[in-house]
Amino acid sequence: MERRAFIAGLAGVTTAAGATGWAQAGASTHKRIRQGLWKINFGAGSKLSFDQMCQEAKALGIFGFDVIPATDWPTLRRHGLEPLLVGPGLAGPDYLTGLVHPEAHENVVKVVGAQIDTCAASGVKRIGLTAGQRRGLSYARAADNAVAVLKRLAPRLEAAGVTMCIENVNDKRHDPNLSREDMVFGHWDWGVEVANRVASPNVKLLCDLYHLQIMDGDLTATIRRDQKLIGHFHVAGVPGRTEIDGRQEVDYRALARVIAGLDYDGYVCHEWRPSPGADPLKSIAEAVRLMDV
Repeated sequence: MERRAFIAGLAGVTTAAGATGWAQAGASTHKRIRQGLWKINFGAGSKLSFDQMCQEAKALGIFGFDVIPATDWPTLRRHGLEPLLVGPGLAGPDYLTGLVHPEAHENVVKVVGAQIDTCAASGVKRIGLTAGQRRGLSYARAADNAVAVLKRLAPRLEAAGVTMCIENVNDKRHDPNLSREDMVFGHWDWGVEVANRVASPNVKLLCDLYHLQIMDGDLTATIRRDQKLIGHFHVAGVPGRTEIDGRQEVDYRALARVIAGLDYDGYVCHEWRPSPGADPLKSIAEAVRLMDV
């Protein structure tokens, strides 16, 4: 579809949230919620270059992208965008290892430490990672292990002005696109305990509302209670991890109002995939508009 025709057509769309028009998504003046995107929002087979994705994002008032490699940070910044949250670095802790296995702690400190330095030198403020699989560990022992390595990293994070955000991940789904098996930080309160014990302003939680809904629910009360511990948000439709519209079970418009009322100055990033047959650009614009309260 031609860009001009797309914009003209979208201007009359009314979403389930009741907002109308492209301009309300891209030209809002209050920006109470600072939104970000992932490349996956554009679809796995997108023919857009990253430069073109950035152009689309900028037109919508987006602040940046998550998990973009350092080689692409100049492209982001050329468009006035930022790398909002990056990974733990090459050869860093993965989904299997994370933070809870002591035999990997020296590598975690080395690799994540190098990523902290890279971020500090480039003005990137957030690193995201998962806590890992239990692989036979009790939840209590896994928490002790995570606290131990995070306390080693915390002074370096604080000195660099970089925040580590540990992501909750559900392990209830069998599709690897929807969950991960045996994740230690599935239930939210495990991460709350770890963050409270580390007690660093630069060690926080990445609140993935898709995973939180699947594992624990009670979204509003949970994020209000633990807002001081939250360093970043991800959103996606439940249960299929597609758009956040009225075809899924979470009322993201209501949650947007909750987040806008928090003592929170971070970002809310869209981590959903377009539904089969959907126009990704239209889906992105509608999702941004829905969260713009």
